[in-house]
Amino acid sequence: MKFKTGVLMVLLGVLVLSTVAFASDKIVIGYAARNVENPYWVAAVNGIKDAGAKYGVEVVIHNAAGDPAKQRNDVQDFVQAKVDAILMTAIVTGSAASGAAADVAVKAGIPVIGVDTSIGSPRVAVTIRTDNVLGGKLAGEYIGKLLNGAGNVVVLEGPAGDTNSALRVGGFMDALKQYPDIKVIASQPADWNREKGFNVMSDLLQAFPKIDAVFGANDEMALGAIGALKAADRLKDTVVVGFDATPDGVAAVNNGEMAATVQQHPYEEGYQAVELALKILNGEPFSSKVVMRDWPWGIEHAIEIPATLITPKSK
Repeated sequence: MKFKTGVLMVLLGVLVLSTVAFASDKIVIGYAARNVENPYWVAAVNGIKDAGAKYGVEVVIHNAAGDPAKQRNDVQDFVQAKVDAILMTAIVTGSAASGAAADVAVKAGIPVIGVDTSIGSPRVAVTIRTDNVLGGKLAGEYIGKLLNGAGNVVVLEGPAGDTNSALRVGGFMDALKQYPDIKVIASQPADWNREKGFNVMSDLLQAFPKIDAVFGANDEMALGAIGALKAADRLKDTVVVGFDATPDGVAAVNNGEMAATVQQHPYEEGYQAVELALKILNGEPFSSKVVMRDWPWGIEHAIEIPATLITPKSK
């Protein structure tokens, strides 16, 4: 659908008028990053920087390093500096903390664009991300086929309450409905972290003598699970599928330790987020879809990039 409809277009009109007042010789876009250490987010940052260079935009990056309080302060710093637009990746996708931080910027007349994550506020202009539900479905369908429709599966989730994790796991569960003999015997958070993935998987291996497959809702957790499976000498009997297609994840697919990984496009997300910010600042229309889910903020406008599956055969 076209973005400029109804109340939302009125809001954008306010944003455009107010941000022009802050304009100087060069447009300044701030990025309130979740972290800049994970290879996934490094790619997003590179996309933002490259787009800034192409369009002559000054890009300022603040790294919250996984701390919601630090990210809130980062956004407030951008507001005080009167940047023209703010890109934001929530620490916990869809959290009230991220929404509150975004609202501060929007109330100051600065548009906010979500990068990869829902921000938890209906005031966010648009979010660009991967189709997480589709990615989860691709993972579930692939595991179902590799297990010939029967077996025990465990799931490693992101942080509790993280909507990206919920979407991926939800898509995965939907795909498994066509395989009634596949049982999800455990689904536990490992917080997007490789070390936690190792520890959670180690505990699950102690609890369950038969685990046929693991779905890690990101590659870091899947790689942690692979480490635990190798330590227990059970990797050869277990299918592992990850999500993100990070360099380490793709390497694990290529060397046979991981059966597949769902490919996202963080570089493109970052690059296109800058382009969307410029369109908003210039009052230009763009297409997005209205997403209504049972989340506290209810509605968001999103542009979703299709997920794809990387397997040994696809290389």
